Amino acid sequence: MEADKNNLCSYNKRLQPFANKLRKEMTKGEACLWKYVLRAGRMKGYQFRRQRPVLDFIADFMCKELRLVIEVDGITHDNKLEKDNHRDDKLRQAGFYVYRFTDEEVLTNIEGVMMAIERIIDEIIPPPAPSKGGQTPSALPPAGDNE
Repeated sequence: MEADKNNLCSYNKRLQPFANKLRKEMTKGEACLWKYVLRAGRMKGYQFRRQRPVLDFIADFMCKELRLVIEVDGITHDNKLEKDNHRDDKLRQAGFYVYRFTDEEVLTNIEGVMMAIERIIDEIIPPPAPSKGGQTPSALPPAGDNE
């Protein structure tokens, strides 16, 4: 499956039944990341989807707006590094940013993972540059001091 002008986020409808099953069987790390960090626009207001079919894969978490995929790797991923690298390459070629965290990182340092994801979002969407020619409100004198 390829991304095209009608399916920019490469949604793969064929994988939907498997994705639904994975949503019901999330790992402990995935469940914690979803519940405490990514759910309901908690991450800087961006909407993430869990177990999202994209290309020929199912991303653990994906933000369509940012084209950001976040994977949480458990112990089983230790033996699948080549497969994970291939998958990441395909996703990047389709225009996605891909970041991986281990189950252990999520379960033992969820604050650190949350801060890392915030930094990733800031790198993808840098803050707007200040407007030219005007003063910022904090630089203006307080009202009543003009006399």
